[in-house]
Amino acid sequence: MEKQTEILVIATHEGILATILRLLSNNQQWAASGASSLAEAKEAMASSHFDLILLGGGLTEAEEEEVKALAASGGNPAKVTRHFGGGSGLLFAEIYEALSKH
Repeated sequence: MEKQTEILVIATHEGILATILRLLSNNQQWAASGASSLAEAKEAMASSHFDLILLGGGLTEAEEEEVKALAASGGNPAKVTRHFGGGSGLLFAEIYEALSKH
């Protein structure tokens, strides 16, 4: 089996976070984890490598910049993209677009 794409979803609204994680779990190529705060995100990023970090809302601009800096550090940087809402089709398109960028 092909390696799964590791995705960290960060969203401070628990309902939105749960919905995004549920949608992502339907794709066998993706393994999604969630964080509902910057502290949880930092902890997850320190203990695991993620291919993509999806910003689902609720962080301040400064917190988002901190996540981007953490994602860019290290030998294998993670891609970071923002989810703007609008349903599963848009969510999947945002992920595929982010993963296709070099």
